[in-house]
Amino acid sequence: MNTLALLSCFCLLVNPRVSTGFAPASKLSARDVRSQVSSPDRIRYAGESQLWSANEAVNGDILISGLDKKEKTHSSNITDEIIAATNDGPSAATQQPQSTESLPQSQAEEEAKPSFPLVLWRFSRPHTLIGSALAIPSISLLAAPTYKAFFTTRTLVALTYAAVPSLLMNLYITGLNQITDVEIDKINKPYLPIAKGDLKKSTAIGVVLAAVVVSLIMSVCNPVFSTSGLQVALWGSFVLGTVYSLPPFRLKRHPLLAAFCIVAVRGTIINAGFYSHALSAAFSSTKEAAAGFGVLHCLLNDWKCAFSSLFFGVFGIVIALMKDVPDADGDRIFDIKSFTVRIGQKRVFR
Repeated sequence: MNTLALLSCFCLLVNPRVSTGFAPASKLSARDVRSQVSSPDRIRYAGESQLWSANEAVNGDILISGLDKKEKTHSSNITDEIIAATNDGPSAATQQPQSTESLPQSQAEEEAKPSFPLVLWRFSRPHTLIGSALAIPSISLLAAPTYKAFFTTRTLVALTYAAVPSLLMNLYITGLNQITDVEIDKINKPYLPIAKGDLKKSTAIGVVLAAVVVSLIMSVCNPVFSTSGLQVALWGSFVLGTVYSLPPFRLKRHPLLAAFCIVAVRGTIINAGFYSHALSAAFSSTKEAAAGFGVLHCLLNDWKCAFSSLFFGVFGIVIALMKDVPDADGDRIFDIKSFTVRIGQKRVFR
């Protein structure tokens, strides 16, 4: 019985037509299959486009004449393994880098977005902040009776108390202008935070509202440093800055009214207001003396205050003319009738 079983196994191994069905998948190659399959048979081998003549081939299975159903199934499984090894290997190798080469676009944009403090700094229009920060001590120095009187602790406190609400008011005015000019800025100044998409409009509104509320409160809450001059400077800037940008007033659409707002703020209101504040808060020994240094009194009776207001008033006219030159394209599209739109950029330069 054992001898008969051994003889049967030997015959199976020797017969090439049958041994193909039992060959290990790892040792089965295209050359082995072609050498072991006789000419009447046919095979479609995975990974090769050539078809050999055969009796039957379905879905890439190797079907060999003379094999029973069980052997054919086993042979089919071997071929499926070869197909999987041939097709899946390269695709997995090529797909792996695709998942790590590039990040999703939204994630990349999130990583490239600047921090909020940097966005807020750009939103404040730093060149205007620097100008206001330099103007307050310069005007106070002009109002000082002596240089020694300027370099005192009281003067430093008076300057600081004036600078904080003034810079906040500056943030309100420039921020309000950006909020109302988003579509125009997308053409004229696409680098600004709201137009660029770095700052949400709702966030910008919250920032400017907080700035103007704190600024106006500081103008009236301190009995010593909330002088009439500081109140004129802050409230006057608030009113003119609001009607300049905010509908339905939007005085910036009319060149003469827009120029009036700029000249009034840059000339009379800021210079006379902070000059009066310096005399009242820093250089007056009594409250009675401080009360006598109102804005109108300084303009009419102090030549230094009058001269600085006149000088910066003329400078404000230059600002009103030149600031719109680079904005001509957007202003023309959105019907902002500035001097530049009306007479042309070259004529404004001349």
